[in-house]
Amino acid sequence: MADERLIDVRGLEPPEPMLKVLHELDSLPAGQVLHMIHHREPFPLYTALEESGFHYRTETGAPGRVDILIWR
Repeated sequence: MADERLIDVRGLEPPEPMLKVLHELDSLPAGQVLHMIHHREPFPLYTALEESGFHYRTETGAPGRVDILIWR
């Protein structure tokens, strides 16, 4: 994808992962992708993204790793 910003929120306790990604999205320029690495699927985040007009793609791989790509 386009220019990518990476954040790894594995190991953070709720609600820190969601707060961190929402903060990052506030300054995400058009054309850039936020790549979030999490230890599980953040289902409440998906709702917030959809309500804010963001798109996302979730990729599950190794146990304990979920990659979520987020863009406008």
